[in-house]
Amino acid sequence: MVFVGCSMALATAPLSWFGLAWVAFAPLWSVCRHAPWRSRLLYGAAWGLGYYGGALFWITGIHPMTWMGVPWFSSLFIALVCWVLIIVWGTAIPMVWAILWPWLSPKTVWGRWLVGISLWCGLEALWQLGPLWWPSLAYTQSPNNLWILHWGQISGPTTVIALIVGVNGLLAEAILIPRRAAYQRWGLAIAAISFMGVAIWGGYSLSQVADSEGQPFRVGVIQGNVPNEIKLYPAGWRRAIAGYTQGYRALAAQGVDVVVTPETALPFVWSQLVESNHPFYRAIQTERVPVWVGAFGQEGTTQTNSLFSITATGQTLSQYDKVKLVPLGEYIPFAQLLGRFISRLSPLDATLQAGDPQQTFETTQEQAIAGICYESAFPEHFRRQAAQGGEFIVTVSNDAHYSHVMPAQHHALDVMRAIETDRWAIRATNTGYSAIVDPHGQTVWRSQMDTYSLHTATVERRHSQTLYVRWGDWLLWVLLFGSGISYGVWRLKGK
Repeated sequence: MVFVGCSMALATAPLSWFGLAWVAFAPLWSVCRHAPWRSRLLYGAAWGLGYYGGALFWITGIHPMTWMGVPWFSSLFIALVCWVLIIVWGTAIPMVWAILWPWLSPKTVWGRWLVGISLWCGLEALWQLGPLWWPSLAYTQSPNNLWILHWGQISGPTTVIALIVGVNGLLAEAILIPRRAAYQRWGLAIAAISFMGVAIWGGYSLSQVADSEGQPFRVGVIQGNVPNEIKLYPAGWRRAIAGYTQGYRALAAQGVDVVVTPETALPFVWSQLVESNHPFYRAIQTERVPVWVGAFGQEGTTQTNSLFSITATGQTLSQYDKVKLVPLGEYIPFAQLLGRFISRLSPLDATLQAGDPQQTFETTQEQAIAGICYESAFPEHFRRQAAQGGEFIVTVSNDAHYSHVMPAQHHALDVMRAIETDRWAIRATNTGYSAIVDPHGQTVWRSQMDTYSLHTATVERRHSQTLYVRWGDWLLWVLLFGSGISYGVWRLKGK
């Protein structure tokens, strides 16, 4: 079962063998059908270990952190602990599903199928409410299977998850669970027809030409390529100041309407840069081109990881503070309990303040949908801003902490967010991948890794609203309601 879970992990970026996702869940479905609960618990744990362990192995790339003053063995220990924690957190989903699904399922094929889909979708939605989330089954289809990803416009990732689990369930019921040959033929036919219908609708949606709804504007993206090993030290500061200042001037000379820099491109408090008449700030006053700059904000005695919208005259029009902070990296969960223990392992200072979940990001190009790094994994964060009037997406990130697998998955998540909200997406990262993604999820441009890069592109402001933007994750409630009705009817018949 670990091997089967690993095959699901291979469907994620950068390999993106997305076809495996349509069969890699069926074995777990079949073995849990009649097994005792202890066996189901082990099956779920093994499958989850393969999927989450493989898909998220990139987090071990934070080792070594000797450049931060963390001893080599402590760095290795921290990396392994982080990897184990996220595996355990994710693996809880298949374990809970494996335990509850047979218990809650009616003794009918279609009732069991509906409950299996609803339960998994519900568990993923529940996990997204917490502080730690990344590997939804839906992102196994991104960034290459755009036909399927267009179903996300209906009810977000839940739609894609339901399709993946549903097709796997049909295959398991038709092939892997012993039944009459006639039933197997019907099950296979239904699975094939369902998959074909899903693909046809997605392909039709992808082929539609998006109407031009708003005034286009030209954006310039700077990928500064300041390695983490020097980013927080004087050598890195000098490189960042020179690279972003020169890049800003070069893009301004090309006539862009706005320039965007990555997350904490200038690792200083922005108000202090303004007060000290920093070279980058002087460049804004000289070139007079608006910029969205990543830096730190000041909230009393704490700081925020922020994106600042600066006008052509150097005034701060808006400040967006990161809402979804990275546990252990940007804040310490249960700080009173864990803070002293973590401080013994490393000098990491995880004390950032989270932003207001209801904030908006105003720019000289109207309202944007803003996301900083880790927030790309939370679809509701982007849906809410789109419903409030956000007309395009801008995400900034510093993915240099990890292996090159992580930036590929991060880009895949932003592709999903662009499709779900029907918006152009602008990605600016420190070391890659920076990108421009259109509302159909097609990557118009993507940078190379570990290179200094300047790029200009034309994007459009859009104000359309998909079903997902208007109604949120409504399909989840329909599935849960339908499952409840199915279970209730079966129980009444049994009595």
